[in-house]
Amino acid sequence: MLIKKPRDIKPSEITPKDLYLNRRQFLLSASATAISAGAVLSGLDASVSTQRAMAGEKLGDLRKSSFSTSEKLNSFKDITTYNNFYELGTDKGDPAENAKYLTTRPWTVAVEGEIKKPKSYDIDALTKIAPLEERIYRLRCVEAWSMVIPWVGFPLSALVKLAEPTGNAKYIQFVTLQDPKRMPGQKIPVLEWPYVEGLRMDEAMHPLTILSVGLYGETLPAQNGAPIRIVVPWKYGFKSIKSIVKIRFIEKQPPTAWNLMQPQEYGFYSNVNPEVDHPRWSQSTERRIGEFFRRKTLMFNGYGEQVADLYRGMDLKKNY
Repeated sequence: MLIKKPRDIKPSEITPKDLYLNRRQFLLSASATAISAGAVLSGLDASVSTQRAMAGEKLGDLRKSSFSTSEKLNSFKDITTYNNFYELGTDKGDPAENAKYLTTRPWTVAVEGEIKKPKSYDIDALTKIAPLEERIYRLRCVEAWSMVIPWVGFPLSALVKLAEPTGNAKYIQFVTLQDPKRMPGQKIPVLEWPYVEGLRMDEAMHPLTILSVGLYGETLPAQNGAPIRIVVPWKYGFKSIKSIVKIRFIEKQPPTAWNLMQPQEYGFYSNVNPEVDHPRWSQSTERRIGEFFRRKTLMFNGYGEQVADLYRGMDLKKNY
């Protein structure tokens, strides 16, 4: 059972306390300096290398999506320098700092499991299976901060249909790359690597769920999950797994990274629900990055009209 302890804490305070309370993360504070030192020892100027890692190629022929919100976008700088991507470090600035290590070519994504057409896709071929769209979605993180991001991608359902799932496929599991040389954060046991996530089949098939390959009209920067990631806008950000190398169609509900680490805090569904607080802070309000005042958190991150029917009859306080 979740114990509500509403607190209004600064986003900068969240990660250190989270790490302190988890016994497997205790070594992180002592090791963070070592990762930063590695970047210095590489002989690269930090500011130059970060800008190079953030540079992307233009993606042409993008269609505008009717699913987009009309809210004000966060800046490219906000989106690419304030990130949760533990494989590249746990502080918000670490992913941009360490993005230079994450090379994304060559890259393949294996599609396997309970399907009629298993296949390993080269990333460039995978991005061509459906027209790319620009979709402006809200991103809500469990740490009570949010952004509005112009993602570029295509519906996950296009890949699902291409794979032709069997009747046994009830869930989809996603797996992130495991390579500590390219993902220096994996040298520290802050989570059980590789990062894994999952969706119920109807969630995966929902038209809001996309495979993203870019933002702001350019290819994804490494710190944002290059070369391909999931975006599920009505769920907390940690459900949107990054740098995917495997997509598995399976019969039983798969384990997920944060649920394995702290099952009492992170459930499988992880829908944005302001009525269910994290055990250590409130989810009723959020801070939009770039804004001073907090705002009220919306049920399903504001996508309730589109997705509420997926959970009809479910207790969303128990299925958090």
